[in-house]
Amino acid sequence: MAHAYRIRPPDVGDGRTGGFRGRLSRHALLPLRLFLGGTFLYAGLQKLTDPAFPAASGHGSLGELLRQARDTAAVPQLVELAQRSPVAVAYALAGAGALVGLGTLAGLLGRAAALGGTLIALTLWLTVSRPATPYHYGSDLAYLLAWSPLLLAGAPRLSLDAALFHRRRRHDARLPN
Repeated sequence: MAHAYRIRPPDVGDGRTGGFRGRLSRHALLPLRLFLGGTFLYAGLQKLTDPAFPAASGHGSLGELLRQARDTAAVPQLVELAQRSPVAVAYALAGAGALVGLGTLAGLLGRAAALGGTLIALTLWLTVSRPATPYHYGSDLAYLLAWSPLLLAGAPRLSLDAALFHRRRRHDARLPN
């Protein structure tokens, strides 16, 4: 009788047999999920509750930030597009940030939330923070790269996605063939 063997490092474990590194690696993305999810949820809620942010002009408004970023943006066309309706863009940015944060924290539609976070960070880097010198002073590039593991892996453990998957699997197993 032929046996199929999985190749893996000796003491990693696959979740069923144990192994410290196996248990640790299953939760390796959790700190990143908590940080990015919490940060984007907080930033989104802060923007939604700040009366100055969604204004077309004035100190602390998105409209003012767009005016300042116009000449230094990597893609000034994005800034010009946002300047057409800064109030709507402000609410969309704030709402998207809050939804991305909630989805990431809960692990609900993990890859979609990570894609949203990636797009927000990319847009901010291309419009507002790219001209920071030296480049590491602009945090949006770091956020852009930080989303990539969650975009690739999703939220496999300790997530609503995993709970829904296992529930669906148990339901399907009870159905007759």
